[in-house]
Amino acid sequence: MAFVGHAEDSWTFHGGATALDGDSGWSVRYEIEVGPDWVTRSADVAIVDASGRRQVRLDHDGAGHWRVDGEQRPELDGCLDVDLETSALTNAFPVLRGSPGDGARFAAPAAYVRATGTVTRLEQTYEAHPRTTDDARQFDYAAPEFAFTARIAYDPSGLVLDYPGIARRLR
Repeated sequence: MAFVGHAEDSWTFHGGATALDGDSGWSVRYEIEVGPDWVTRSADVAIVDASGRRQVRLDHDGAGHWRVDGEQRPELDGCLDVDLETSALTNAFPVLRGSPGDGARFAAPAAYVRATGTVTRLEQTYEAHPRTTDDARQFDYAAPEFAFTARIAYDPSGLVLDYPGIARRLR
């Protein structure tokens, strides 16, 4: 993940990931724009794998409605975030939107972009834990569709430090 720029009314992040999954590999590059409220405004995702190159564009109107490659996607209504299967960065946005108190649990459904380029709705929840002595945070994350849970550690600025089994930031 790399920080690209900050305008008065938005932040833009870009990054990428490359992986080998069994006998096949893939590479994903992305650019995500979020507003000052940490709500995703848009995402451009480029995917390269054995079947070729694909581009996916997601646009959010700020009121919970999404377009994917220009098409309305009502099943994504109410999602404030894009969640990329290939990046831990996107798990920072729901946490950055607010500072829930210890034990607070909140839903953060997202427009989920798989490494294949398909976009679906993903129901997710986060539960806040007390700040650590270095002012970092931990949240229990759950994605019931995948029967997946993890305790994600964030630095004091809200970026992911450790997402067990998925990603770990090197300091």
